[in-house]
Amino acid sequence: MPTEPIVQISGPWTHRSVTANGTRFHVADTGYAPDAGEAPGDGNRPLVLLLHGFPEFWWTWRHQLTALAEAGYRAVAPDLRGFGGSDKPPRGYDLITAAADAAGLIRSLGEANAVVVGHSWGGLVAWTLASYFPKSVRRMAIVSAAHPLQMRGGLLSGPFGGGPPLRLRGSGSGYPLALQLPLFPERQLVRNSASLVQSLLSSWSAPGWPDEETARVYRRAIRIPSVAHCSLEYHRWFVRSTFRPDGFRYARQMRSPVPAPTLHLHGAVDPCVPASAARGAGRYVEAPYRWKILEGTGHFPHEERPDTFNVELLDWLADPEPDR
Repeated sequence: MPTEPIVQISGPWTHRSVTANGTRFHVADTGYAPDAGEAPGDGNRPLVLLLHGFPEFWWTWRHQLTALAEAGYRAVAPDLRGFGGSDKPPRGYDLITAAADAAGLIRSLGEANAVVVGHSWGGLVAWTLASYFPKSVRRMAIVSAAHPLQMRGGLLSGPFGGGPPLRLRGSGSGYPLALQLPLFPERQLVRNSASLVQSLLSSWSAPGWPDEETARVYRRAIRIPSVAHCSLEYHRWFVRSTFRPDGFRYARQMRSPVPAPTLHLHGAVDPCVPASAARGAGRYVEAPYRWKILEGTGHFPHEERPDTFNVELLDWLADPEPDR
C-alpha cells in the first residue's frame, strides 16, 4: 500500500520530511514555503508542535493547523515514530524515546523550544518531554490524557478506564493482557478493512462523530504496513515497563514537577480516559496550571468540536500570565 497518498492530504500546509533523533519524520508544516524562498526558522512566528494520539496520525490536527496559522503561529504536526509517513524502526516505542524524538524535532525545525500540544498518547509524550527535556517546552497543552503516573497507578490498582487507551473486542477489562499476545491484536486492528478503528473512534467520542469519510481516512492510515504493530508497541511498553527497572527509572523522573505553564483540556463524556481519571494532574506542575472540561465532547474534542477547542487553546496561548 503506497504511503504518500494516504498521509499527504492536501491543505494549507507543506508536507516534508524532517530528521530528528536518528529517525525520519513526516510533518505537515504551516510555516515552511520553499517556493516563496522561506527556510525553517525564518520569521517570528512561535512554534506549536502538535502530537497526535492513537489510532490516528498528523491529520487529527487539521482544524488546529489552520486556526493556529491564522492566529500568527507556526503549527507543525508530525506523524509519531511508527505512524503515517514517518519511519517505522523495530525499536523506540517507549515514552522516553518518543520525548527525545519530539525534542529533536523542535531543534530540527529551527527552534530552541515550542508550545507542545499532545492528545491522548501524544499527551503522554508531552508530559514526558516536559519532564525529561524541560527547556524544549515553552508551554504545554494536554488533551484527553492523564499524567503518566496516574495512568500507571490505574494499571496497578486493577481495571481502570483511564489506562492505556485500547480495548480490543472481547477483551473487556483484560485488555493489557490481550496486548501481550503476538500478532493477534494487530490482526484484529486491521481485519475487515480496519473496521475496529471506526468502532474505537465511535465508542470513544460523543454521539455524531466521526462521519464516514473521517473514519475512512483513519482506517486507511492504520493499514499502512507496520503501523498497526508499531502503534501497539507503545501500549506494550507502557504495561510491561511498569514492573521493570526502566519503568522504575521513568516513574522516578516523572515525579519531578513540570516547569511549563500547562493547559489541561478534557472531554466531559470521554469514556476512554474519564475526566475523573485525569483530574488532579496539576500536582505534577509547578507552573500555572489550568484544567478545563469541554462539555459535549468525548476523547477527541479537537475534532468533535474544533471551534470550541480552538477558542480555548488560542485564548490560553494569548494570555501572558495564565491563571493558576
